[in-house]
Amino acid sequence: MNSKHILSLLEPYQEKLLNHSLYNQLKTIDDLHLFLENHVFAVWDYMSLLKALQNKLTGTTLPWMPVGNPSIRYLINEIVLTEETDLSLDKYRQSHYEMYVDAMQQCGANSALIAEFLEEVESTKNIFVSIKRSKLHSELKAFLDFTFRVIEQGESHEIAAAFTFGRENLIPLRFTEILKNFQVAFPETDLSKLIYYFERQSELETKERKGLAMKMTEELCGEDERKWDAVASVAVDALEKRINLWNAIEEMILQPELSF
Repeated sequence: MNSKHILSLLEPYQEKLLNHSLYNQLKTIDDLHLFLENHVFAVWDYMSLLKALQNKLTGTTLPWMPVGNPSIRYLINEIVLTEETDLSLDKYRQSHYEMYVDAMQQCGANSALIAEFLEEVESTKNIFVSIKRSKLHSELKAFLDFTFRVIEQGESHEIAAAFTFGRENLIPLRFTEILKNFQVAFPETDLSKLIYYFERQSELETKERKGLAMKMTEELCGEDERKWDAVASVAVDALEKRINLWNAIEEMILQPELSF
């Protein structure tokens, strides 16, 4: 097995996400708010996957020692640089999570939900306890639990699988057009920061970055079929968790009594 086999295996899951009926249900600002208030958790936990890879694949301990492949170190550190300290629309240095929260606040979405959750994480010092205690939708809990189980229990190639195959290119390019149409239809709501965020994400998802991420996974697996099987399993699970989250958000839009 290799990365081409994995991509072929994942194609139907990716297609389901890119063409998910959820996007057709985003018709009002309230619908958009509900989407943002759930999706922000995926924006946040992405950084933990990235930092887990940085800890495992680059030199982060003292005394420093060179670790692994320099090209992989470069990939990880370059992604960390942009994801953690990018330039916002206002030309301030921010993480993409902080950009997203600012965009939520600008358009009137409720950012208190994620803020309260992170406070709980700080308080318990145990992400799994915080997830279990939270009042989040069960599918969002399952999504977060999966991410942090992979981080805590997974080997480097499994974390790389969740990162490489489970996080990139899962929101269609037309989503930015949906936001721009929202801006026209609801001119009283400022979506400029949100549009900037998604345009910036598209800009960063270059072929070179994808190629390096694939190379990282290939280097970590080598010719070990056991590792490739684990990569396939984690990648499928990651996409299934995202599909289930999208299903849940759509359900909450159609049945508002199920939302937060």
